[in-house]
Amino acid sequence: MIFQVIGKPHPDRASRVEELRKLGFAWADLGEERYWVDQAVVMNRAVYEELMDAAAGLWQIFDKTARFVCGRRDLYALLSVPEVLWDGLDLLEPGPPGRISRYARFDFSVSAEGGIRMLELNADTPTGYVEASVATPWMCGQYGIWTPNVRMAELVRDAWEEEQPEYAACVAYGEHLEDSGTVDMLVRHSGRAMRCVDCLDLWVDEGVLRDGEDRPISSLFALYPKEWMGVDEGGPALAYAIESRRLKILNPLHAILLQSKGLQAVIWGLHELGSAFYSRQEHECIEKYMLPTYNSPVFEGNYVSKSMFGREGGSVRMYDARGELDVADQDGFDTSTLFSEVYQERAELPRIALHSGEFHLLTGVFVINGTPCGLLGRAGGLITGNASHFIAMGVSGA
Repeated sequence: MIFQVIGKPHPDRASRVEELRKLGFAWADLGEERYWVDQAVVMNRAVYEELMDAAAGLWQIFDKTARFVCGRRDLYALLSVPEVLWDGLDLLEPGPPGRISRYARFDFSVSAEGGIRMLELNADTPTGYVEASVATPWMCGQYGIWTPNVRMAELVRDAWEEEQPEYAACVAYGEHLEDSGTVDMLVRHSGRAMRCVDCLDLWVDEGVLRDGEDRPISSLFALYPKEWMGVDEGGPALAYAIESRRLKILNPLHAILLQSKGLQAVIWGLHELGSAFYSRQEHECIEKYMLPTYNSPVFEGNYVSKSMFGREGGSVRMYDARGELDVADQDGFDTSTLFSEVYQERAELPRIALHSGEFHLLTGVFVINGTPCGLLGRAGGLITGNASHFIAMGVSGA
């Protein structure tokens, strides 16, 4: 058995939600919505080990390919990277090997038979960190399940010690529970004394980013998608502050190359051509764990279309064997009106039976400071969007 659901919801949910809130996970319940599932999923140990190997191999392939893209403006355009970022991508160094992004998360479909397929990579602003690093060890501890997630805080501390951000920010800091809580926990785990601010209180003056009290900011972690610099009114000024080296950001600017789903199409294209750019082992990893992905709709059926910079399921459309629309995300913001789309072979998520019904299970794998280190379980529909639930995921055996 690849997955086993264990436990039953406690009759006193309110007390457990309060305990999680004290730990820093304040959105287990959002009004009437029960986001956190009071059960756990246990993954087969052998499948887990293969999953970690797959994540490590794919991470190196993505890193290598992003460096191939650097300096090629035709490929920036193919990846739908906003032009306002091109100068910065050309002028700045992409960082040491394996560290183009310091904080990322792969999303996988792990089938009921143990087949592993990567769906996408969020290499810029992944959420789910508190769920994975705090709530998951708490749940696994109660059931005596082994979890790799206890390493996440240590790796954040190592990454932030190298990057040394002075400020941390998100939009609506102090108001948006999930984003604010994610920023606060990352800061806590970094061990650094930092100011946390609202992105909307920041402004740029002659290439210098300043806070609401007019203090200059030279280094910043921001839970702010970089592609929005091509859309937001102040985006060009922020991009200039970064490219002129007046502002250092975490994740680094080149993380946007990894974030674009178009990079999956580049990787698949090079693989399909049998390019010597990849080693034999890398070609085998791509063939086994990635899905055929293209910049045009070449499939006759059983495929998915999504924006190159869609998040939380936004813009995802799934097509059946006849090529007819099967299901489309209705909750997330559809960014396909702003960015190009990719077309990917469809991979079904496995089903799990929970106390509240049957759901599809998405398996997330965090990669922090270049190391695959934590599992994130999400239970939802065919498309894992904002309406999905968080369920702790551990590993069988010692």
